[in-house]
Amino acid sequence: MKQILIISDDFALASDVEKLLVQRYSTRIFPNIQAALDSIYESVPNLVVVEMKKGDPETEILVRNLKEEPLFSQLPILAILQGGYEYRERDGLLIDDFIRKEDIKQEMSARADLCVSRSERIVEINPLTRLPGNITIQRQIQDRLDRNESFALAYADIDFFKPFNDKYGFGRGDEVLRITGRIILNMVKNMRSRRSFVGHIGGDDFIYILETDLIERVSLEIVKAFDEIIPTFYDSEDRQRGFIQSRDRQGNRLDFPFMCLSVGITDTMAGPFRHYGEMTEAATDMKKYAKQFRDSCYKIDQRRSAS
Repeated sequence: MKQILIISDDFALASDVEKLLVQRYSTRIFPNIQAALDSIYESVPNLVVVEMKKGDPETEILVRNLKEEPLFSQLPILAILQGGYEYRERDGLLIDDFIRKEDIKQEMSARADLCVSRSERIVEINPLTRLPGNITIQRQIQDRLDRNESFALAYADIDFFKPFNDKYGFGRGDEVLRITGRIILNMVKNMRSRRSFVGHIGGDDFIYILETDLIERVSLEIVKAFDEIIPTFYDSEDRQRGFIQSRDRQGNRLDFPFMCLSVGITDTMAGPFRHYGEMTEAATDMKKYAKQFRDSCYKIDQRRSAS
């Protein structure tokens, strides 16, 4: 079920909004944006409904900061405007739509549906992980290169995912993809880096972007967390045995180890990179190198540009 976060310190107002939405959405109520941030970082919702009052600049600042983060720029925000609050687009308040408090009962349900459907049409988001997809990933990398930013790019891939998926089915395989996306998102956002980004290329491939001096520490945490949680997805008999029996691409029955995570990392110092394809190719090469090792690991491009 799609998720909506309702943010208001007026409990009666938040309850009224929830009653109008709860039949079609999973809802959670928070008293302010600061309290909701952990939930947003853990699992990106489909919509945030936030009350905005005259004389409350803190909420405006937090909304702007949230929308200016690359990862959450696509997150739709529907503002409930209290009496006396005048919205002017030129003021730079980064919201996607607004509704007057007195119109909630008549318009809230339709306005929320419109925000969610518009977001799904315009923004490319992986439906499983709620992470941005290929087009957004490419734009993020290229925009940073065009601005001559210094950053690191990591390409993560789950090894032995297909045999697991074949044995346990797509439902459990989808849960592995969801938790992998959540692990990467949580570890990256725990750094509270304003310019960080996480994307889901598709299947079992993910990317994340961070400052170069943070990328190794975050990658180590991601790999450790992945290895700790992945065994819980296997049946007890397979956990005791330490491997599963499944079929390879030719249909032969083979023994396969537990899934592990291979991460390839490059940064702008290994360039010069002028096109996103050049940088993703370098990260892909490092990921292929990481795959040569049996266990989860990350490998960093040590090449340095002479220019």
